[in-house]
This record gives sequence, structure tokens and C-alpha cells, in this order.
Amino acid sequence: MSAKRARPLKAPDKLVFLLSFVPYLLEQQVVDVDEAAAHFGIGAEEIRDAVRLIATSGLPGATGTYQPNDLFDIDWDSFEEDDVIVIVHHVAIDDAPRLSAREASALIAGLQYLSALPENAGSASLAALMQKLTAGASAVPSRLAVAESEADASLARIREAVAGGRQLEFDYRNALGVAGRRRVDPLRILSQDADWYLQAYCHTREDVRNFRVDRMSELVVSDVPIDEHPEREVPDTLFQTSESDFDVVVDVAPEALPLLADYLADSTTAEVDGRLRVTLRLAHVHGLKRLVAGLPGLVTVVGPPEARAAVAGWADAGLAGYSDAGESDGSDRPPS
Repeated sequence: MSAKRARPLKAPDKLVFLLSFVPYLLEQQVVDVDEAAAHFGIGAEEIRDAVRLIATSGLPGATGTYQPNDLFDIDWDSFEEDDVIVIVHHVAIDDAPRLSAREASALIAGLQYLSALPENAGSASLAALMQKLTAGASAVPSRLAVAESEADASLARIREAVAGGRQLEFDYRNALGVAGRRRVDPLRILSQDADWYLQAYCHTREDVRNFRVDRMSELVVSDVPIDEHPEREVPDTLFQTSESDFDVVVDVAPEALPLLADYLADSTTAEVDGRLRVTLRLAHVHGLKRLVAGLPGLVTVVGPPEARAAVAGWADAGLAGYSDAGESDGSDRPPS
């Protein structure tokens, strides 16, 4: 008895069905039409139509024309007489691109880092994905271990405070190098590129502030519950403007512009020598240095002069450090 027709397949559903139907047949090796229909929840006749379509599908060879081995083939006697599907020849499936061992290792390392985060502890899906990457690579991936950093330990403590609704105390050194003890009501944790930030109500500043996790130390989760701040609206974005911000004009490569979206003062752009000239709004010049360092070769500071001077001085100091190291290494070498 044929499987009951559950529903007609629409065009998008047919594509999804066909993409999963061939792997299903290869895995089953031998399967009745009714069994396949019940598995996919469609009618037996649609299964038969799909089998006939598969039998006329394939990839042309180097000549650009179809040869016998370029098409799928099924056991037609079994199909027509017994309503049984058996693929006796398939194409393209084994030629799918595979990750190299280096690529798989990099992805596995990233997944290991995610697995170490408190919210992902014991995640079965991450573990299964790492196993699939290992099995599907073109060679055995290198064994890597991701060490826990000080920032990871701080994140765990911050998450404890956020989840428990408790105040958090810590020492904080801002971008200007000024250090001090802070007491905050933690609101949420956000990431920007490789950096993690705590968004919190700061009792010292009496306002919502962002704190970079790698600048926090001596964290203590207090027993004091966080205060309610109904008059304080938590911003949707990580960075917000203030009256003390300053504008910087930069030329940026078009492909890097989305990375600066949080800093754009407005939507005005002008093309200059193949780049886009835009205006950024930043809290201080130290943030500009970090921004330029994070996008090497993609951002050029145009003005104001003090911004150009600050970035140039920072770059010169970095180059001088390399020169000093080179001279030190050379002084230990015997004369040639």
C-alpha cells in the first residue's frame, strides 16, 4: 500500500527535498518507495518522479558532453518490478570540496575556545561539530590546545554577576592609563572584534559605561543586588557619542567601511583615489590608534593635524622598538 500523500511539494521544498534525497538513498543503499515516502512525508509517486529525475542528472565530463559514467544510474529492474530504489552509480558526491588539515585545525581551535566559555559548557552540538570537522578534513588535523587567558577568567566572573543580578567591583585602567576602583551594576556583555566589553551602570560616573574586560582586574562579585535604573535607557549599540567626542576624517578602503559603522559621524562619503573619505567620531585619540592598528593598510588618517600627529608618533615609536631590538641582536654578534 502506498504511503499517504502528506502534502504537495512547492518549488523551494522540492529543491530541499532533492538535496537531501540523494544522500539518503546512498546511505540506505536499498530502500522501498513506500519507506522513502514515509520518511520524507510525501507521496509515493513523487518519490518515483524524483528517482526518474535523478537518473537523468549528472555532470558533463571534460569534453562538455555527457558520457555514460557522467550520469546517475539505478537498478531499473528492481525499481520497475519491485518498487525498490538502488543507485548503482553516482557522480559528484565524492568530489565535494574538503577542508585542508590546516583549515580544519583553525576551525576546531575556534570551537574549542567557544566550548570553554561558561554558557557553552558541555555543549553536545559543538562537540559533534568538532568531530565532523576532524572526520571530514582531507588529512588528520593538527592537535591544538586553546589556553585560558586572564580575560576568559574575568568573563566567567562577570557572567556570574550578570546571571545573579549582583554588583561587581574591580580595578579598571582606561585608555588614558588612569586607574581606579569601580563599583557597577552589570547589565550585559558584548563583543567587538576580538575584544569583550561589559556594559554596566557605573556608580562612580552615575551613568551607563562600557568597560573593556582585558583592562579589568581584581574582580569581586558582591552580595549586593543591582539597583533598578528605570530612568537609564540601555543603548542598543556598544559605542555612543558624547559632547566630549572629536571628529576625525579618514580615507578607508570600501570593503572595510562596514567595520567602522559604529564610529561614523554621519552617512556622508566621498570617493578619493579609490577610497572612501568619511568622518569618524571618537572619544579620544588613543581609540584612533587602536582603530588604525586593527585595520592595517585599510585606513589613512587625513585630519585634523593633531590626530595625524598622534598616529604617526605612535607608529614611529613602534618602528623604533624594532630598530632597538635589531641593534641589540647585532651587538652580540662577532664582527665579520
